[in-house]
Amino acid sequence: MPISAASSPSLSLCISSSSSTFLSSPHHFPKSLFCPRKPLLRTQTLIRSTISTLPVLSFTGDKVGEAYLDLKSAPPETARSVVHRGIVADQQNKRRGTASTLTRGEVRGGGRKPYPQKKTGGARRGSQRTPLRPGGGIIFGPKPRDWSVKINRKEKRLAISTAIASASGSAVVVEDFGFERPRTADFVAALGRWGIDPREEKAVFVMTEVAENVRLSSRNIGTVKVLTPRTLNLFDVLNSDRIVITKSALDYLNSTYGSQSGDEEESEEGNEEGSGDEASEEAAE
Repeated sequence: MPISAASSPSLSLCISSSSSTFLSSPHHFPKSLFCPRKPLLRTQTLIRSTISTLPVLSFTGDKVGEAYLDLKSAPPETARSVVHRGIVADQQNKRRGTASTLTRGEVRGGGRKPYPQKKTGGARRGSQRTPLRPGGGIIFGPKPRDWSVKINRKEKRLAISTAIASASGSAVVVEDFGFERPRTADFVAALGRWGIDPREEKAVFVMTEVAENVRLSSRNIGTVKVLTPRTLNLFDVLNSDRIVITKSALDYLNSTYGSQSGDEEESEEGNEEGSGDEASEEAAE
């Protein structure tokens, strides 16, 4: 028995908004009319907290205790892609994009025909600045462009914290640096006491403040990078074999990239919004 559109008001609305093909065959109704669509579920990326135990070494290389590194890290399924997006964004944002070449229309000269069209035995040529000749234009050469890539601040922080957390197995905490004078040999000897061979391994030092003796002693070692919170970047972390962290830098990493950093930022934003609402209420009164 055919279903009439007038008997069902809901069907009449659907029929009035359908196409002419649907109206030409009243016996065949689309399945979506009788089966409601399921709501689309958004998948949320879960961020986990990774706690690592790091040995605390003295300046002489003796183990004097342990410290904990509690950082946010992406799940194993998405960690590789998060770090990849972070390193690609860092590398592309460093590009100036000033490379430029001249096309055949921009190269100086080439306005006169070099020789007659016929009776020379050679191929015809209309300009000396053709891309086929030396000194001519460049085909599909680079032009100035913007290579910058946008990346969210939280995603960039997550990439750095994930990289540091994954390298925690090769990280140590140094209690203090007792360099009395700037001398490269003393710095190399200290690296040996901490189990680092600068000839075979690349080391990254993370400090909140770089002493002058440390800076002068390490600047002549090509495999050593000294980073501060301002210069901490993803490339140097991934490019290193060992990571040396000071106690103050460890506290900075736990507070900035730790599991409680997001909650503190949200609470600060909430406090700022609350204070703004109170001020507006006072002004209204």
